[in-house]
Amino acid sequence: MPGDQQIKVLVVRFSSIGDIVLCTPVLRCLKKNAGRPTEVHFVTKKAYLPILEHNPYVDHLHLLDGRLSTLIRELRKIDFDYIVDLHHNIRSAMVKFGLRKPSGSFLKLNLEKWLLTRFKIDRLPERHIVDRYFEAAEIAGAKNDGEGLDFFLPENLTVNIDAMLRDQKQGFIAFVIGGKHATKRLPNEKIISICRRLPAPVLLLGGQEDAENGKMIADACGEKTFNGCGKYSLHESAGLVKDASLVISHDTGLMHIAAAFNKHLISIWGNTVPAFGMVPYMPKNPERSMIVEVEGLSCRPCTKIGYKKCPKKHFDCMMKIDEDRIVRLAESVMQTT
Repeated sequence: MPGDQQIKVLVVRFSSIGDIVLCTPVLRCLKKNAGRPTEVHFVTKKAYLPILEHNPYVDHLHLLDGRLSTLIRELRKIDFDYIVDLHHNIRSAMVKFGLRKPSGSFLKLNLEKWLLTRFKIDRLPERHIVDRYFEAAEIAGAKNDGEGLDFFLPENLTVNIDAMLRDQKQGFIAFVIGGKHATKRLPNEKIISICRRLPAPVLLLGGQEDAENGKMIADACGEKTFNGCGKYSLHESAGLVKDASLVISHDTGLMHIAAAFNKHLISIWGNTVPAFGMVPYMPKNPERSMIVEVEGLSCRPCTKIGYKKCPKKHFDCMMKIDEDRIVRLAESVMQTT
């Protein structure tokens, strides 16, 4: 194939917010440094359109909204040169089988994760998931440029927030209180205790499912804590994260968006562990990522995803989180920003 001939690459990742944001270095590097002109296509679920709809490194988005077989028939009309499978599940396997093009897949390391969660045998490589994504993308010529994650906002984005919060000269702290699973979230009483001691106004962020918790926390904390849970779109929440002086977050999608904006970021880890390879990816400023976790618990990690409640009933991985350390880190960041 001549070096100047354009190639078409299909990247597959169906979900979810954080995982798709972690794909963005691959998309950028496919577009910019694959060694030849590259048309980048991305397939995902329709619900995740906002994550990439303004990304200049994606030429075409293909959305799953119904039957996968229908989507595959549409994809067959495009003569792809390569498929980069960054999901590695049954759906992505069906896409690869249906298109029958050369492909690369990233290793999910499910066996290694099972050994760690079940027997506490750690055979996981010290490699971030982004680096494993790039291993899958080597087939299409992508090489990591070390520039980190991307998240692009609409040019005309405006976010209405409380005037008292916007007028704070010392800036504000965005506290992402949500998380898909309960064992990845601090209990409300811990969040309240932390927010009361933080050195700047706090904006609570989360989805509609977090609105009730957000109201409870804000009501308990007083006038310097504002509940934004369920009030903003993904783009608006991302814009607020970008504007914050500091972000505090559980292991969730907005954590990775904060990393894409290279924010000072305190991430709080419960049942999941950094060893899984999905810590905030900030290669240009790794010192801005501050991880808070309870180390040395014999029951942690209990799962690679999360539970509705602690299977041991004590929830030590979150109940024993060092609140003082979080406050000290926040004070240090706010004094220097």
